[in-house]
Amino acid sequence: MSTSILIVEDEIRLAEILEDYLRREGYKTERAKDGGRALELWRVAQPDLILLDLMLPVLDGLEVARRIRAESDVPIIMLTARDDEVDKLVGLGLGADDYVVKPYSPREVVARVKAVLRRVRGAVLTQEVYRAGSLEVDLGAFEARCGGEPINLTPSELKLLALLAKEPGRVRQRSELLTASGDAESYADERTVDAHIKNIRRKLGECGERIETVRGVGYKLRG
Repeated sequence: MSTSILIVEDEIRLAEILEDYLRREGYKTERAKDGGRALELWRVAQPDLILLDLMLPVLDGLEVARRIRAESDVPIIMLTARDDEVDKLVGLGLGADDYVVKPYSPREVVARVKAVLRRVRGAVLTQEVYRAGSLEVDLGAFEARCGGEPINLTPSELKLLALLAKEPGRVRQRSELLTASGDAESYADERTVDAHIKNIRRKLGECGERIETVRGVGYKLRG
């Protein structure tokens, strides 16, 4: 079965170019030019990955991501013309898996799509289960659980948390966590890790209190 990509972009010519490049690589595509239609297609088509423009009519990209993340961990790559740290951190807080800043090369977007899909599929094939107190990270099931309750994490968040949970008590540098999450492939900087950790803590609730900040170094998970 072909891997399907939902392209959410209101610039029609740009969407057509992206669609052409993705189809040449064998991907099946759907297109939406506003946030409302994007949500409709996401529910109907159930794509394997979403390319989501930030500036959209009807609903902007951040609101679309927020609504999708409330129900799904489908990988999301945000497309944005606003290259500033605020948008990046807000987007990561909503669970974006990667960013591409306009103007960009369609080939770069295709490369990012492949990288994110590799991370997702790699996690699914991994069978380790890591535990720290009532927190479990099960990469085989692609799931984290707090007190037995499943927690909806993105692929990047799950892999980052798995590294912390692999050896509770060990301090992990931000650079290690960036590599583990897979974001190093997308030229993100180490502040991306801080955004991921903030989001993971919020999602984990009481289990999130186990993640401790080691000032000037990185993070560790209390055993």
